[in-house]
Amino acid sequence: MMIDFTVGNFLSFHAKRTLSFEASGISEFPENIIKVGGLKLLRSAVVYGANSSGKSNLIKGMDRMRDLILNSVKLNDNESLEYTPFLLSSAGNEPTFFEMRFYCLDKIFRYGFEHNEKIIINEWLFVKQGSRKEVALFIRTPEGIGVTSEFGEGIDKEKSTNDNRLFISLVAQLGGKTSKNILEWFRGYNVLSGIEHKDYTGFSLRMLLQKIKGFEESLSLYQRLKLGFTDINVKEVEFSSNELPSNMPDNMRSKLVKELQGKTMVSIKTVHNRYDESGRVIGNILFDKDENESEGTKKVFDLSGPIFDTLLGGKILVIDELDAKLHPLLTIQIIKLFNDPDTNPNNAQLFFATHDTNLLNAGLFRRDQIWFTEKDTKEQTDLYNLIEFKLPDGSKVRNDSNLELNYIRGRYGAIPFITY
Repeated sequence: MMIDFTVGNFLSFHAKRTLSFEASGISEFPENIIKVGGLKLLRSAVVYGANSSGKSNLIKGMDRMRDLILNSVKLNDNESLEYTPFLLSSAGNEPTFFEMRFYCLDKIFRYGFEHNEKIIINEWLFVKQGSRKEVALFIRTPEGIGVTSEFGEGIDKEKSTNDNRLFISLVAQLGGKTSKNILEWFRGYNVLSGIEHKDYTGFSLRMLLQKIKGFEESLSLYQRLKLGFTDINVKEVEFSSNELPSNMPDNMRSKLVKELQGKTMVSIKTVHNRYDESGRVIGNILFDKDENESEGTKKVFDLSGPIFDTLLGGKILVIDELDAKLHPLLTIQIIKLFNDPDTNPNNAQLFFATHDTNLLNAGLFRRDQIWFTEKDTKEQTDLYNLIEFKLPDGSKVRNDSNLELNYIRGRYGAIPFITY
């Protein structure tokens, strides 16, 4: 489970800013809290802000950190690291900073690193268990890598680490048990786009076709959301040009036919009732999911795989613009899957960005689950939590406030400034 994530000098984030899943001492919605290892963590969190305020950059930072941890070990010695610092400062060439605190193996780990385009400058791993103080497992500086006896799997591997590779990734590749578990933890959180959701269509289709974990839960969700169909028909079939959308350009159709001829593909059809003039059901008809269903229905299909993989595996799901193409009531049902201990018994977590202000008054969130991004006069992104926000009179936001109305009126900041 994620405790907090800190990012600095990355895209619109110049100063370090921290997103925290630690619950505060407020009393509302106690079911939204996970109690584990002496911690109280939130099951979900949401971030609001104007366009270009940094919401997506926060999510991109989480994705970038994950990507570097999982893939830096594959880099050749002279290859560059992906480096996108804040560009509007005169400081220049400062390192990007990433740090994550998380609960894994019944311990609290704090892992982070700093890098520029060419090298990993600093890297560190600390651990805390129970009432013990936090102890260092290894610390990497420009002078070298220091490994403690608590991290025996890393001893004598320091000199094998290239300047552009993360030490923890190398140790995991060489069989380190703790480091492998940490990489698996990072592999266990998925960062998705709520707009371009076709990237994970295949995952959901495979789940439905093979009836693997999440299949029954997905069918139940489809029925509960009343998307207009009574059942689905999923099967593997030999490719046919008839399965391609009718409005596809001829040159693209010809290319796909040539590439896919003789291969198999997954076909998904939705089953709809047919009615007579008096409204009686007289049979059913199959609709092609991609050609005949709404964009919202297609998104629910595509999201169902990652959602239930996350819920059943106790993982973390991060979605940029969750509400895109979805009616607010559908978005609410997805959030409730994570906030409800009955549908989320394995303590999965959801973090998402949205513009849907309806959610603020939907009885979904504690005040400490609501975050905002806003740029200052230097175009730097600030990140702040509603529970810590102080109103002009110095008071804090009450739990009976009309959050949606107050946000739209600009009382909490993080809204567009429109001139006429």
